[in-house]
This record gives sequence, structure tokens and C-alpha cells, in this order.
Amino acid sequence: MQSFLFVGMEWSHVSFMQSVPPQEPRALVPPRKLHAYVDEAGVRSHSKASGDYFVMSAVVVADEDVAAASDFLAGLRRDLRRRPGDTLHWQNFNAHSDRLHAAKSLGAQEWATISSVVVAKRQLGGASQLNEDQAYLYTLRFLLERLSWHARDSSATLTYTLAHIVRMQLFKLREYEANLRGSADCRIHWPALDPKGGRMDQPKRIEMLQAADIAASATHTAFNPDKYGNVETRYLHELSPRLYRRGGAPLTSYGLKMHPWNGSTKAAYPWVAAL
Repeated sequence: MQSFLFVGMEWSHVSFMQSVPPQEPRALVPPRKLHAYVDEAGVRSHSKASGDYFVMSAVVVADEDVAAASDFLAGLRRDLRRRPGDTLHWQNFNAHSDRLHAAKSLGAQEWATISSVVVAKRQLGGASQLNEDQAYLYTLRFLLERLSWHARDSSATLTYTLAHIVRMQLFKLREYEANLRGSADCRIHWPALDPKGGRMDQPKRIEMLQAADIAASATHTAFNPDKYGNVETRYLHELSPRLYRRGGAPLTSYGLKMHPWNGSTKAAYPWVAAL
């Protein structure tokens, strides 16, 4: 801003700087945090005696919804006549009504996002030669891809915790994560995942792994027949509102990845695409 000051008989031109208060530095907003809890159902082996399907499921909860998720599990324990702090395990839900209630209750939780990978082991061809650890990690790769896409689309960083796997050691997971990072074929969006990598723990210590057990087991029963040759798809149908869906893309690309998804599996499970 300019002004003129009269000094003696002359006008003196004086320039004044407008006072501008210093701006406060912008606070850095930390990225939103998501947590994925992963469990599996079925066995990894390809023996003749093993079932035909292996399922791995993740239940994702945002940082701000952790308390609501814990309240859900506490309420489910009361409903199923368990004591506070008891570990919820699908195999211990002996009644169909209890399993249905567990699946339906989880399917009604708006804080939850579920993504599952269903491996049709007899359809894998050469991949059926993988040992148990390799089969587990191969399935995990598909799941991590989808979890990373969900976190990327949510502008979030995602951590993931695996229910402790028999005979699987943490160093093997770290080696596999490193191999995936160096693979040109891997479609995991790494910036959306916690750079520390996944961890392993027990459902009795990390209670949200109990929700992952419900999701994986409910999904597994839709594919793997019981001793009478029957499957139960209703549990999965009850979970379907919470399955990860991305716009108008097929559910089998995101929330319910079937591997392989070929002519045989599409013909055998037409209802999957209609979920």
C-alpha cells in the first residue's frame, strides 16, 4: 500500500508494507488406518483324503471402528451363551442355528469389509504340486492384492494379522513378502500396506481373528461338502452384504476370488457370480 507524507514544502513519497500475520504451518494428517485379520478354513494339503477346497478370509476394520468391533464380539458371546472373554470358534458352534446367527450377525456389521479367496485344489493343475507352506502363501498373495486395493481406494494404510499357522514360521512370511515385492507379476499395491509386513498371532490374544474364523468357515461350508455330500450356502449368503465390492466389477474379482475361475468352476458355481 502506498501513501504520501507532507514534509516541509514538499510531498515525500513513502511506501508502507501491509502487515500480514505469519501463517501457521499445516499439520500433517496421518493416513487413515485399516486392520485386516486373516484366518483360513480347510487344509492346504493336496492329499486324496483332504477336502477339495481351501479358503482364506480377511475381515477388515478401520481404526475408528475397533471399539464397535469389540462390542460386536462381546454381544455375540452373550448370544451364543459363552462367557466374557471366551474364544469364539466356528467348530465349537454345534447347532446350525448358532452358526447361522454368527454369520448373519457378522454380515450385518457396517464396519466390516470381508474379502475371501477360495481355492479349488483339484482344478489347479501344476500348482497342486505346491507343498503346504507354498500353497498357503500362494493363496495369501491373492488376498493381499485385494486388501491392498481396498486400502488404496480408501486412502488408507493397512496392517494385517494372520491367525497362527501350524508349522509356518515368521521368517518364511518375510521371505515371501520380499519375493513378492520383487515380482513383476505381483499386483499388490505396496504403498497401501504397512511396510513392516504382516504378523502372526493367536485368536485368544487378538480377538478380531475370531471374526475372521467365522468368515472363513462360513465361506468354506458353501463349497466343501459334508460327509453326506451336502454344502450349506446360506452362511455365505448372510455374509454377502459385507463382501468387498468395487463399483460394478464382478464380486469374483474382489470380495470372493475363486482360483482358478475357469470354465469348470464357473459351470459348477453359477450362484457365486450372482451373490
